[in-house]
Amino acid sequence: MRPLRTGVALAATVGGFYVLCTVAWILVPATFLDLMNNLFHGMDFTAMVSPRLFSLFGFFKALLVLSTWALLAGMFFSWLHNRLER
Repeated sequence: MRPLRTGVALAATVGGFYVLCTVAWILVPATFLDLMNNLFHGMDFTAMVSPRLFSLFGFFKALLVLSTWALLAGMFFSWLHNRLER
């Protein structure tokens, strides 16, 4: 396993799914919120939602943070996998 390739693959995957998640929230916020409530065993996130405009800067900031974290996690996973395989 190559650490950089594994990290890039995970970063691209996480980034892509973050984009899809954001698109779902923009297109159908009520349905998405209902899904999140069910996903977390009935916890109600409705009180946490406050109406505000979508921030493109905030979107890209979160995308960068998530992708960077995934890159590092993927690289570490690959490195650890290689060490344990010896």
